[in-house]
Amino acid sequence: MSLVNFAKITKLLSDNKHRAKHKQELFQEVMLMVLARVTRADSNVETVEIEKVQQVLKDELDQDFSVAEIRTASSSEVFERESLESFLSTATRKLDENERMVILASLKKVIRSDDIIRSFELDFFDRVALSLRATPSEIAGLSAD
Repeated sequence: MSLVNFAKITKLLSDNKHRAKHKQELFQEVMLMVLARVTRADSNVETVEIEKVQQVLKDELDQDFSVAEIRTASSSEVFERESLESFLSTATRKLDENERMVILASLKKVIRSDDIIRSFELDFFDRVALSLRATPSEIAGLSAD
């Protein structure tokens, strides 16, 4: 085997590109899952919450999701196999500080969208923040420059 073709380095570089794409897709899935799921935090699913989820996902991910897609994501089979907290605890190892802050800030926007903050929504926010292992500064949206 010839070292001159740098096969291992080339593979390492291509793996890093693949990892970056995978990481971005994971972030997008976590965003969709968390925001869709908060619409079911209480029994009162309001259209304004779904519309806010659509808007936030468009703003943050530059992707359009239909109402049906958001409703489907909110009741995904994933939650039958694994709790949201368990999923987030696993996923957070691959998310960076900024991504966690974006998720929490986006979640806050959706919770505030219907002008009434319910205790179920607060509980959901707290569980997400704890599962993401977010620090108080991340929850507040503060980061070092």
